[in-house]
Formats: sequence, structure tokens, C-alpha cells
Amino acid sequence: MIDQLIPDIEEDVALPKNAAEAWPNLNVTEELNMRANVVKFISDITGQPIAPSKENVEEAQELGREMMQNPQYRPQFSNYPNETLAVLAGMVAQMNVSIVDDLAELKMYTVNKLVEVVETTKDPKTKVTALRALGEIDGVDAFKKRTEMTVKVQSIEEVEKELLTMLERVENKIIDVDYKEIE
Repeated sequence: MIDQLIPDIEEDVALPKNAAEAWPNLNVTEELNMRANVVKFISDITGQPIAPSKENVEEAQELGREMMQNPQYRPQFSNYPNETLAVLAGMVAQMNVSIVDDLAELKMYTVNKLVEVVETTKDPKTKVTALRALGEIDGVDAFKKRTEMTVKVQSIEEVEKELLTMLERVENKIIDVDYKEIE
């Protein structure tokens, strides 16, 4: 006799009525990546390469343009062939790649390019503009107004003593007031 493995099924767990109801809420990029991963997975297990035609590439480019011009646009990816989705996913992945690994690298690149402009340009306006941009970079702060604040840390006893001294000075002051009665 063969032992059967019966999974423990929880009761009172609502199951989706159909696949559309079970579909998770994804943004456009997440949905496209998921569909492209499925296309690649099917290609890998069947051994059939994804070979987009010129029409697939043009269709993906047009779809990509529409998505860039209108960020709210949500394409019906199920209406497009797998090859078009694969090309589109590749285009989106290329656009989402970070050019630099760190913002510090980007800042250094910007500073270096501005210094290069200052050193090589003959046009005084361009030079002044580049110098102004350099002066505004965080850390250079050539044009930033600064306010210094000194914080004095005292014990409660020192604060009480200082307050009492101030109060004594106020009590000992004579205030001369001209008093006139108004009739």
C-alpha cells in the first residue's frame, strides 16, 4: 500500500474565484518584469529561444514611448506577444539602471566637470555660472549664510543660582516713574 501525503488545509480561508482575483496588485514595471520572467522561464524549459521580429521591436518601442509620455498609462500586457514583452522588459531594465553606485560618486563627477568648465572655458559668463554652481554644492557652501549657536550645559544648581542672582538685581533696581493724576 502507498502512503498518501495529505496536506493540512486550513478552514475558513477564502479562496479566489478565478485567476484574475488571485492576481496580486503590481505596478506596471513589476507586472512587466513578472511577465518577462515567465516568458524567459518558458523559453528556458522548452529550449526555444525568444526571437523578436522587427515588428516586435517596433511595437515594444512604441509601447515604451507611450509609457514614458504618460506615466499613468497601464498597458494590457496580455494583448502583446511574448517577444514584444521581452524586448520591452529589456528596454525598461536598461532605463532603470543606476549610472553610478553612490550619490557621492555623482557629486564628485559633478564637481570635477564644473572645475573642468571653469579651467577650460574662455567665456566669462560660463565661468561665473560654473563657479556659482560649485559654490552652491553642499560642503562648499560659499554662499550659505551661517548662524552659530553656543549651547551652555549647566547643572540645575548652577541654573538656580544664576536665576536668583538675576532676580536680586531686578529687586534692587529703583524705577523712577512720573506719576500724574488725571482729573
